[in-house]
Amino acid sequence: MTDRTATVVLALGNPLMGDDGLGAEVLGRLQAWDWGSDVVIVDGETWGLRLLPMVEAAHRLLVIDAIDIGAEPGTVVFLGGADLPRRLDTALSPHQVGLRDVLALADLRGAYPSELAAVGVQPDRVVFGEPLSPVVARAVEGVIAAAVRQLAAWGHVARERQDPVCA
Repeated sequence: MTDRTATVVLALGNPLMGDDGLGAEVLGRLQAWDWGSDVVIVDGETWGLRLLPMVEAAHRLLVIDAIDIGAEPGTVVFLGGADLPRRLDTALSPHQVGLRDVLALADLRGAYPSELAAVGVQPDRVVFGEPLSPVVARAVEGVIAAAVRQLAAWGHVARERQDPVCA
């Protein structure tokens, strides 16, 4: 096996589909900080099985996405380890089915991340052409805080960028 990246943050979702765009919103905010060379932040969009190389390269994998667990819309959701693939059985969108498949393939190939977590929010609406719903937009800060806490638990601390990232 090749050397693995310490941590991959994989932001998923389609910003053209309302609350499914949560990953893109959080991605931009996390990229504004310098996490060091052992954290790679990736826009996974709705890539499905094309995510396999990134997942297999991860020692630790943090997924950021809208996560439908049947909770009150806007609820910040944290899933750890074995909970993540099981909770993806109820698909919110096609990329989640792909992620479950990607995780299963990585496991079969002996390249499953050593640690796995997901942070997201219970969506209110997934509608083409709509922005994030107000309740999900208000939850973005909570999702970012939960992601930062998980990264800190894995030993990663962000610093302000000296070289601003152009969006």
